[in-house]
Amino acid sequence: MNQPLAYVHPGAKIAKNVVIEPFTTIHNNVKIGEGTWIGSNVTIMEGARIGKNCNIFPGSVISAIPQDLKYNDEDTTVEIGDNVTIRECVTINRGTSDKMKTVIGNNCLIMAYSHIAHDCIVGNYCIFSNNTTLAGHVTIGDNVVLAGMVAVHQFASVGKHAFVTGGSLVRKDVPPYVKAAREPLSYVGINSVGLRRRGFTTEKIREVQDIYRILYQKNYNNTQASEIIEAEMQATPERDEILQFIKNSHRGIMKGYFKSN
Repeated sequence: MNQPLAYVHPGAKIAKNVVIEPFTTIHNNVKIGEGTWIGSNVTIMEGARIGKNCNIFPGSVISAIPQDLKYNDEDTTVEIGDNVTIRECVTINRGTSDKMKTVIGNNCLIMAYSHIAHDCIVGNYCIFSNNTTLAGHVTIGDNVVLAGMVAVHQFASVGKHAFVTGGSLVRKDVPPYVKAAREPLSYVGINSVGLRRRGFTTEKIREVQDIYRILYQKNYNNTQASEIIEAEMQATPERDEILQFIKNSHRGIMKGYFKSN
Protein backbone atom coordinates (compact mmCIF):
# COMPACT_ATOMS: atom_id res chain seq x y z
CA MET A 1 0.00 0.00 0.00
CA ASN A 2 1.75 3.16 -1.21
CA GLN A 3 0.69 6.53 0.15
CA PRO A 4 0.21 9.22 -2.54
CA LEU A 5 2.81 11.42 -0.85
CA ALA A 6 5.53 8.74 -1.13
CA TYR A 7 7.74 8.45 -4.21
CA VAL A 8 8.54 4.99 -5.57
CA HIS A 9 10.68 4.74 -8.70
CA PRO A 10 8.99 2.66 -11.42
CA GLY A 11 12.07 0.42 -11.52
CA ALA A 12 11.77 -0.60 -7.87
CA LYS A 13 10.38 -4.09 -7.22
CA ILE A 14 8.00 -3.87 -4.27
CA ALA A 15 5.92 -6.82 -3.02
CA LYS A 16 2.17 -6.22 -3.09
CA ASN A 17 1.59 -6.04 0.67
CA VAL A 18 4.46 -3.70 1.54
CA VAL A 19 3.32 -0.54 3.39
CA ILE A 20 5.08 2.68 2.43
CA GLU A 21 4.20 5.72 4.53
CA PRO A 22 4.11 9.36 3.30
CA PHE A 23 7.25 11.33 2.41
CA THR A 24 9.37 8.22 1.84
CA THR A 25 11.55 7.96 -1.28
CA ILE A 26 12.45 4.65 -2.89
CA HIS A 27 14.97 4.78 -5.74
CA ASN A 28 15.53 2.57 -8.77
CA ASN A 29 17.04 -0.92 -8.46
CA VAL A 30 15.47 -1.63 -5.06
CA LYS A 31 13.76 -4.86 -3.98
CA ILE A 32 11.50 -5.08 -0.91
CA GLY A 33 9.91 -8.33 0.29
CA GLU A 34 6.42 -9.13 1.50
CA GLY A 35 5.02 -7.75 4.73
CA THR A 36 7.63 -5.04 5.18
CA TRP A 37 6.65 -1.66 6.65
CA ILE A 38 8.51 1.49 5.60
CA GLY A 39 7.85 4.48 7.86
CA SER A 40 7.65 8.14 6.89
CA ASN A 41 10.71 10.06 5.71
CA VAL A 42 12.77 6.97 4.91
CA THR A 43 15.17 7.04 1.96
CA ILE A 44 15.97 3.74 0.27
CA MET A 45 18.59 4.20 -2.43
CA GLU A 46 19.81 2.11 -5.36
CA GLY A 47 21.09 -1.34 -4.55
CA ALA A 48 18.90 -2.06 -1.51
CA ARG A 49 17.65 -5.63 -1.12
CA ILE A 50 15.25 -5.81 1.83
CA GLY A 51 13.63 -9.04 2.98
CA LYS A 52 10.22 -10.00 4.30
CA ASN A 53 8.44 -8.61 7.37
CA CYS A 54 10.97 -5.89 8.11
CA ASN A 55 10.17 -2.61 9.89
CA ILE A 56 12.10 0.51 8.90
CA PHE A 57 11.42 3.58 11.05
CA PRO A 58 11.41 7.27 10.06
CA GLY A 59 14.61 9.02 9.11
CA SER A 60 16.57 5.93 8.09
CA VAL A 61 18.75 5.98 4.97
CA ILE A 62 19.42 2.57 3.42
CA SER A 63 21.99 1.88 0.68
CA ALA A 64 23.57 5.30 0.30
CA ILE A 65 26.97 5.21 -1.41
CA PRO A 66 29.94 4.42 0.87
CA GLN A 67 31.68 7.14 2.84
CA ASP A 68 34.92 5.93 1.30
CA LEU A 69 37.07 7.98 -1.08
CA LYS A 70 38.13 4.79 -2.88
CA TYR A 71 34.56 4.14 -3.99
CA ASN A 72 34.33 4.51 -7.76
CA ASP A 73 30.62 4.12 -8.46
CA GLU A 74 30.72 0.32 -8.44
CA ASP A 75 27.37 -1.45 -8.75
CA THR A 76 27.09 -2.64 -5.15
CA THR A 77 24.30 -3.54 -2.75
CA VAL A 78 22.93 -3.59 0.78
CA GLU A 79 21.30 -6.94 1.58
CA ILE A 80 18.95 -7.02 4.58
CA GLY A 81 17.37 -10.28 5.70
CA ASP A 82 13.88 -11.11 6.95
CA ASN A 83 12.27 -9.87 10.19
CA VAL A 84 14.77 -7.05 10.68
CA THR A 85 13.80 -3.93 12.65
CA ILE A 86 15.68 -0.73 11.80
CA ARG A 87 14.87 2.13 14.13
CA GLU A 88 14.93 5.89 13.62
CA CYS A 89 17.76 7.56 11.70
CA VAL A 90 19.83 4.43 11.09
CA THR A 91 22.24 4.64 8.14
CA ILE A 92 23.44 1.56 6.24
CA ASN A 93 25.88 2.12 3.35
CA ARG A 94 26.29 -0.22 0.42
CA GLY A 95 29.50 -2.07 -0.39
CA THR A 96 32.64 -1.22 -2.32
CA SER A 97 34.81 -3.31 -4.62
CA ASP A 98 36.06 -5.21 -1.55
CA LYS A 99 32.95 -7.32 -0.92
CA MET A 100 30.53 -5.59 -3.31
CA LYS A 101 27.87 -5.68 -0.61
CA THR A 102 26.93 -4.85 2.97
CA VAL A 103 24.90 -7.61 4.64
CA ILE A 104 22.50 -7.66 7.59
CA GLY A 105 21.22 -11.12 8.55
CA ASN A 106 17.75 -12.22 9.66
CA ASN A 107 15.93 -11.23 12.86
CA CYS A 108 18.21 -8.33 13.80
CA LEU A 109 17.32 -5.21 15.80
CA ILE A 110 19.28 -2.10 14.83
CA MET A 111 18.39 0.71 17.25
CA ALA A 112 18.18 4.43 16.62
CA TYR A 113 21.08 6.45 15.17
CA SER A 114 23.25 3.41 14.51
CA HIS A 115 25.57 3.42 11.49
CA ILE A 116 26.70 0.37 9.50
CA ALA A 117 29.40 1.24 6.97
CA HIS A 118 30.37 -0.32 3.66
CA ASP A 119 31.30 -4.00 3.34
CA CYS A 120 30.15 -4.94 6.84
CA ILE A 121 28.79 -8.46 7.33
CA VAL A 122 26.33 -8.81 10.23
CA GLY A 123 24.95 -12.21 11.27
CA ASN A 124 21.50 -13.30 12.41
CA TYR A 125 19.73 -12.36 15.67
CA CYS A 126 22.05 -9.44 16.41
CA ILE A 127 21.07 -6.46 18.58
CA PHE A 128 22.79 -3.10 18.19
CA SER A 129 21.74 -0.54 20.78
CA ASN A 130 21.46 3.21 20.14
CA ASN A 131 24.37 4.97 18.44
CA THR A 132 26.30 1.81 17.64
CA THR A 133 28.80 2.49 14.85
CA LEU A 134 30.52 -0.05 12.61
CA ALA A 135 33.36 1.22 10.44
CA GLY A 136 33.97 -0.40 7.06
CA HIS A 137 34.76 -4.10 6.55
CA VAL A 138 33.57 -5.16 10.02
CA THR A 139 32.34 -8.73 10.59
CA ILE A 140 29.79 -9.50 13.33
CA GLY A 141 28.78 -13.07 14.14
CA ASP A 142 25.31 -14.41 14.98
CA ASN A 143 23.62 -13.48 18.27
CA VAL A 144 25.98 -10.61 19.05
CA VAL A 145 24.79 -7.79 21.33
CA LEU A 146 26.51 -4.41 21.07
CA ALA A 147 25.32 -2.06 23.81
CA GLY A 148 24.82 1.67 23.32
CA MET A 149 27.50 3.86 21.73
CA VAL A 150 29.85 1.01 20.83
CA ALA A 151 32.32 1.93 18.08
CA VAL A 152 33.96 -0.87 16.08
CA HIS A 153 37.25 -0.23 14.22
CA GLN A 154 37.45 -1.03 10.51
CA PHE A 155 38.33 -4.64 9.64
CA ALA A 156 37.59 -5.78 13.22
CA SER A 157 35.55 -8.91 13.97
CA VAL A 158 33.20 -9.83 16.82
CA GLY A 159 32.54 -13.53 17.32
CA LYS A 160 29.13 -15.12 17.72
CA HIS A 161 27.28 -14.85 21.04
CA ALA A 162 29.58 -12.06 22.29
CA PHE A 163 28.38 -9.11 24.37
CA VAL A 164 30.17 -5.74 24.23
CA THR A 165 29.33 -3.27 26.97
CA GLY A 166 28.13 0.28 26.30
CA GLY A 167 30.55 3.01 25.25
CA SER A 168 33.27 0.55 24.24
CA LEU A 169 35.92 1.14 21.59
CA VAL A 170 36.50 -2.13 19.76
CA ARG A 171 40.04 -1.88 18.41
CA LYS A 172 40.85 -5.62 18.52
CA ASP A 173 38.83 -8.70 17.58
CA VAL A 174 36.36 -9.95 20.20
CA PRO A 175 36.24 -13.77 20.37
CA PRO A 176 33.00 -15.79 20.47
CA TYR A 177 30.93 -16.33 23.63
CA VAL A 178 32.61 -13.62 25.73
CA LYS A 179 31.75 -10.41 27.55
CA ALA A 180 33.97 -7.45 26.66
CA ALA A 181 34.27 -4.32 28.79
CA ARG A 182 36.62 -1.69 30.25
CA GLU A 183 39.17 0.52 28.49
CA PRO A 184 41.14 -0.76 26.72
CA LEU A 185 38.52 -3.35 25.82
CA SER A 186 39.23 -6.58 27.67
CA TYR A 187 37.89 -10.04 28.42
CA VAL A 188 35.77 -9.94 31.59
CA GLY A 189 34.16 -13.40 31.42
CA ILE A 190 31.93 -15.35 29.13
CA ASN A 191 28.44 -14.24 28.13
CA SER A 192 26.78 -16.80 30.39
CA VAL A 193 23.45 -14.95 30.60
CA GLY A 194 23.14 -14.76 26.82
CA LEU A 195 24.20 -18.38 26.40
CA ARG A 196 21.60 -19.61 28.91
CA ARG A 197 18.90 -17.59 27.16
CA ARG A 198 19.82 -19.35 23.91
CA GLY A 199 19.65 -22.85 25.36
CA PHE A 200 23.28 -23.61 26.18
CA THR A 201 23.54 -26.21 28.96
CA THR A 202 25.46 -25.66 32.18
CA GLU A 203 28.01 -28.22 31.01
CA LYS A 204 28.53 -26.42 27.70
CA ILE A 205 28.93 -23.06 29.45
CA ARG A 206 31.50 -24.60 31.80
CA GLU A 207 33.40 -25.97 28.81
CA VAL A 208 33.60 -22.52 27.24
CA GLN A 209 34.73 -21.05 30.58
CA ASP A 210 37.52 -23.65 30.81
CA ILE A 211 38.74 -22.75 27.32
CA TYR A 212 38.92 -19.05 28.15
CA ARG A 213 40.67 -19.70 31.46
CA ILE A 214 43.51 -21.25 29.47
CA LEU A 215 43.51 -18.41 26.95
CA TYR A 216 43.20 -15.47 29.32
CA GLN A 217 44.09 -16.49 32.87
CA LYS A 218 47.18 -18.72 32.62
CA ASN A 219 49.72 -16.20 31.28
CA TYR A 220 50.16 -18.07 27.99
CA ASN A 221 50.49 -16.23 24.70
CA ASN A 222 47.78 -16.91 22.13
CA THR A 223 49.81 -19.52 20.25
CA GLN A 224 50.66 -21.45 23.41
CA ALA A 225 47.10 -21.26 24.68
CA SER A 226 45.67 -22.46 21.36
CA GLU A 227 48.01 -25.45 21.31
CA ILE A 228 47.05 -26.41 24.86
CA ILE A 229 43.33 -25.99 24.17
CA GLU A 230 43.58 -28.16 21.06
CA ALA A 231 45.61 -30.83 22.86
CA GLU A 232 43.74 -30.98 26.17
CA MET A 233 40.13 -29.98 25.43
CA GLN A 234 37.72 -32.35 23.73
CA ALA A 235 36.88 -31.35 20.14
CA THR A 236 33.46 -29.67 20.06
CA PRO A 237 31.88 -27.08 17.75
CA GLU A 238 32.42 -24.40 20.41
CA ARG A 239 36.08 -25.26 20.96
CA ASP A 240 36.74 -25.33 17.22
CA GLU A 241 34.85 -22.04 16.73
CA ILE A 242 37.10 -20.31 19.28
CA LEU A 243 40.33 -21.78 17.89
CA GLN A 244 39.39 -20.89 14.31
CA PHE A 245 38.50 -17.34 15.34
CA ILE A 246 41.90 -16.87 17.00
CA LYS A 247 43.70 -18.36 13.99
CA ASN A 248 41.85 -16.14 11.52
CA SER A 249 42.15 -12.90 13.51
CA HIS A 250 43.80 -10.18 11.43
CA ARG A 251 43.83 -7.44 14.07
CA GLY A 252 44.63 -9.74 16.98
CA ILE A 253 42.20 -10.61 19.75
CA MET A 254 41.54 -8.37 22.72
CA LYS A 255 43.55 -8.89 25.90
CA GLY A 256 42.49 -10.25 29.25
CA TYR A 257 41.71 -7.83 32.06
CA PHE A 258 44.43 -7.18 34.61
CA LYS A 259 44.48 -4.57 37.38
CA SER A 260 47.45 -2.94 35.68
CA ASN A 261 45.08 -1.87 32.89
